[in-house]
Amino acid sequence: MKGSEIRQKFLDFFAKNGHTMVPSSSLLPDDPSVLLTTAGMQQFKPYYTGAADAMRDFQALNTTSSQKCFRTSDIDEVGDDTHLTFFEMLGNFSFGGYLKEGAIRLAHEFITRELDLKISYVTIFEGSHGVPKDDESRAVWQSLDIKDIREEGINDVFWGPTGASGPCGPTTEIYCTNANGKDVEVWNLVFNQFFYAGSREELLAQTPGKALEPLKTPGVDTGMGLERLVMIAQKKRNLFETDLFAPFVELVPHELDERVRRVIVDHIRGSAFLIADGVRPSNKEVGYVLRRLLRRVFAFEELYKMPVHIIDALLHDIVHEYGETYKDLGAKADTVRAEVTAERERFMRTLKSGIKEINNLPTIDAIVAFNLYQSFGISYEIIKDVAKEKAASLVREDFEAELQKHQEKSRQGAEKKFGGHGLMFDTGELKAKDATELQKVTRLHSATHLLQASLRKVLGADVHQMGSDITVERTRFDFAFGRKMTQDELKAVEDLINSAIEKDYTVTKKLLPFDDAVKTGALYFFKEKYPETVNVYTFGTPDESEVFSREFCGGPHVTHTREIGKFRILKEEASSAGVRRIRATIEP
Repeated sequence: MKGSEIRQKFLDFFAKNGHTMVPSSSLLPDDPSVLLTTAGMQQFKPYYTGAADAMRDFQALNTTSSQKCFRTSDIDEVGDDTHLTFFEMLGNFSFGGYLKEGAIRLAHEFITRELDLKISYVTIFEGSHGVPKDDESRAVWQSLDIKDIREEGINDVFWGPTGASGPCGPTTEIYCTNANGKDVEVWNLVFNQFFYAGSREELLAQTPGKALEPLKTPGVDTGMGLERLVMIAQKKRNLFETDLFAPFVELVPHELDERVRRVIVDHIRGSAFLIADGVRPSNKEVGYVLRRLLRRVFAFEELYKMPVHIIDALLHDIVHEYGETYKDLGAKADTVRAEVTAERERFMRTLKSGIKEINNLPTIDAIVAFNLYQSFGISYEIIKDVAKEKAASLVREDFEAELQKHQEKSRQGAEKKFGGHGLMFDTGELKAKDATELQKVTRLHSATHLLQASLRKVLGADVHQMGSDITVERTRFDFAFGRKMTQDELKAVEDLINSAIEKDYTVTKKLLPFDDAVKTGALYFFKEKYPETVNVYTFGTPDESEVFSREFCGGPHVTHTREIGKFRILKEEASSAGVRRIRATIEP
């Protein structure tokens, strides 16, 4: 079977067994405690905690999906036989519908009957941290005539929480043999029995004051990498020999090192999906991940003198192949190509100079590597790829440490520059040196909330915040939008804001648990990491019969919109590819 057929067979199997098919969520998760979607269960977290109702939303207690996932932790290993950045996670989920026995029997039937594969062995939790040995899973596997059942510890077979807190529990893993005769984990069945108000690291360290609590809705969360499953089913030696990759790898010149060809395919594939989900190249957060991938590909292009049409053809074929399954990717094909082309043009201005500088250096340590990054925009990966033996002693941890030192110096320098003395108020977004400045930036901050709401009303709900900076003179707001705004659009936004100010809306603050805050429909900045409890600011009538703006925010804000004054847009311009910037001010 082709990889696409295996994906569909999985979804059809679980649909036939009482699961609602749920489309993949975005690679930009609703959960602000994580940077990217790394597992299929992330969109379902509220259903395990009781914050959402599966019967209401899915008309079933069980769901299935093929989820787009992205993990940056494996980026240094990409190019070997098994590691990827972007991958698809097949999963089935139950929110009180069935538990261990149901999950194990369904998994066993799919692997052994639907795919006609042999299970080599399975693992179960050996018991620790107050959780007993998983004898129940052992008994189910034994009833299915699986004889090789291995006990492992909490580091291997206890999943979660994903992010800063969440559902977690023991797991049982399924291993099959690949074409090399090696046993490979293909499926992990997680039994969400507990909730932990902390990170996985805190759980493993048994942090005092934090304990595993029984979940309101215990359930099942399984994950099986499609690419790995296809490798086993098609009896291939590695992921890149499967039909999910081989046609793309063939497009890359054969004279290149095999690892380089694999990296190019992986990075272009991952970049296409990131761009389709709204990510744009930048030097921060998710945008930095995208920029690293693309620029590494462009560096290979330059090093090996590859014609640009090769990457363009690769991008075209990837979008065509996946566009039917993931409609957003197909619909945004032109945007994906435009963003890749624009980033190539930006980077090529400095890449050649950077490569020349690397070739002139005798050796490269962390300090030199950071200077190359700062001067030429050349990432750690590119330095390692280009410098080879010269950078043999360079490790990512040292490079990241230099980057952290620079960021700290920059922050301290900015604080000194601001007024030449200490700050009375500093959130990073807002700064004020005295009470007068604090009153002005507070008015501008509230105006910025009205600005985002007005942009969405005029330009559409796809508009979302990409960054903001507020000084006593102006607010600067960056937002995702693909073109220059017209004068009529700018006037409409400005008029909406001033109308909201004139209506003298009340500004109210509510402190809510994160999941409850999301349910209010409040906007929040996807790059931020939010705590478990958040402030939600609403601009509207006192009874909330009319709501103009609702956002997560730390404050401060005015109490009524007339305190803001008259709002005036100063300038609208490009900030970066796919991101526009508005500078605006307020008048008494």
